[in-house]
Amino acid sequence: MPETKSAALTDELYAYVLAHNPPLDPVQSALVESTRALFPQDAIKQVAREQAPLLAFLVRLTGARTVVEVGTFTGLSALAMAQALPADGRLVALDVSEEWTAHARGAWAEAGVADRIDLRIAPALDSLRALPAEPHIDLAFIDANKDGYVDYWEEIVPRLRPGGLIVADNVLFFGEVVDPSVTSGPAAAIRVFNEHVLADKRMESVMLTVADGLTLARRVG
Repeated sequence: MPETKSAALTDELYAYVLAHNPPLDPVQSALVESTRALFPQDAIKQVAREQAPLLAFLVRLTGARTVVEVGTFTGLSALAMAQALPADGRLVALDVSEEWTAHARGAWAEAGVADRIDLRIAPALDSLRALPAEPHIDLAFIDANKDGYVDYWEEIVPRLRPGGLIVADNVLFFGEVVDPSVTSGPAAAIRVFNEHVLADKRMESVMLTVADGLTLARRVG
C-alpha cells in the first residue's frame, strides 16, 4: 500500500492554507455567504474557497482567452475565472437553473465582468454540441451532474486547443470512489469518468487531492 504524505486537514490547518492563498475579494466573499444563506441545502455545490483562486491562477497560467464552464450554480467559479481573463476574454457558462444563475448574474455585474460571461441556460450537452467544432477552447471546468462527465469530456476534448486544459471537480466524490459497495449513483459515475480520463491518449492528466478531488488534464499533440 503506498504511503501518503498528506497531512490530516484539520480546521486549523485548513485556515492556515486559506491564509496563505490569495484571499477572496469582497464580491466573491459576499457571494459565498449569500449562497449559503439563500440555498443552504445546495451550497455544497459551490466550489471550495481554495478552488476559486486556483481556477483564476490556471486561467492566467495558461493565458486562456476562451473558457467553458459546465455547471455554474451561483457563479463563484465563473466569477473567479472571468476576473482572471483579459478584457477581451470570454467565458461560456452552462447551466440549467435560472434561479441559481440569476444570483450569479448579480455578482458578475457587481464585479464588472458580466460582459465577459456568456450564460447559456439549457442542457449542457446541447450547449456544448452547439459550440464551434474546431479547437478553440483554452480551458474548461467541469462541475455538473456526475453522470454527464464522460459525455461533457467527449464534447470538450476535440474542441480543446493543443495545450488546453480541462479541470474536473469532485473526482474523489467524498471518498466513495474507492468503496466497492457503491455501484450506482454519482460516485459510480465518477469512477467510470476517472478511468475514462486515465485511458484517453489525447490528454495527459494528474489527479490532485484538492477539496473533493480535482483532475487537471492537458491536450497533447
